Amino acid sequence: MSSVEGGCLCGAIRYSSSAEPRGMFVCHCTDCQRQTGTAFSVIVSVPETSFTIAGESLSSFDTDGDDSGQPVHRYFCSSCGSPLFSKVEAFTESVFIKAGTLDDSSWLDPKYHIWTSSKQPWVHIDESAATSARS
Repeated sequence: MSSVEGGCLCGAIRYSSSAEPRGMFVCHCTDCQRQTGTAFSVIVSVPETSFTIAGESLSSFDTDGDDSGQPVHRYFCSSCGSPLFSKVEAFTESVFIKAGTLDDSSWLDPKYHIWTSSKQPWVHIDESAATSARS
């Protein structure tokens, strides 16, 4: 996997990264739960310098990071509401893509779970997976 491409539900926003993904993980923080409307968010990290975006309906909503207190910029399509990616001030060299927006997610195999201290009690994590109660 040397590049990734994806976009929103309505097709108004498209993105790509020409770089190999840095990592993939499952985030169980309450902000991701609220943003996705479910128990967690599957995320792919790519270098910000490799990330490009096209479309005119991109909007953002800012929150404060739980541990760092630094802003988290959550980007979404203002036409269809699809959450697309986040930029975290504490990790300025990365973009965190919502895996559900990838054109091809068949290669994903996240084995690292973060913010497990706020995971839903009905979510079961494989015992072989690496976990962190905080990010």
